[in-house]
Amino acid sequence: MGLFDTQPHPYPGRLITFCGLDGCGKTTMLTWLTEYLENQGDSVYLTKQPTAFVRQSAIFRTFMDSPHHYAYDYRSLSLLAASDRIQHCSRVIVPELKKGRLVISDRYFYSCLANLRARGYTEDRWIYEVADFVPKPDLALFIDVEVNEAVRRVRSREEEKDAYIDMALQYRLREEYLDIAHMTGGVVLSGEQPLEEEKNALLQLVNEVMQP
Repeated sequence: MGLFDTQPHPYPGRLITFCGLDGCGKTTMLTWLTEYLENQGDSVYLTKQPTAFVRQSAIFRTFMDSPHHYAYDYRSLSLLAASDRIQHCSRVIVPELKKGRLVISDRYFYSCLANLRARGYTEDRWIYEVADFVPKPDLALFIDVEVNEAVRRVRSREEEKDAYIDMALQYRLREEYLDIAHMTGGVVLSGEQPLEEEKNALLQLVNEVMQP
């Protein structure tokens, strides 16, 4: 790759992002982290990408819930998500960073990139240009688990026990996340270690980022 132009932001707050496969445990960890930090008196803003605007759209639901994607070109979904991320960063994340708050985001720009590349859109260059318009995380976490374990966790959710999952895509996605983490200076954190060990490792990373 080598195409990332995302620059460190100049604001007093800190931005921590979580990415990874569905079922990797990122939501559990970022929720725990938010609660822990708030109990310590830190000002935390928890958010999510893409926003509900995209998640509730017909195009998003078609790709997430069905093996039949003939109605849409995947680039159209990616462009919708990229637009949503730019809007969300400029109107939500940056203002919170300016206030000096710690912003924690469930998924980020890297998820859009990983999905594009995993689906074979490796020659698209427009996605890298989006990096010019989103702040670089102070800590970009990639929670990694084996694909079969991630799928098992997803299937254990009552509302998703029968959801369509493209297994081949999940393997490609995992490789893309690991590659992107390496190329962007992100941190890979195992989601399969004992929970307390994972929490301790996460807290150590966050404490380093929080240092003035």
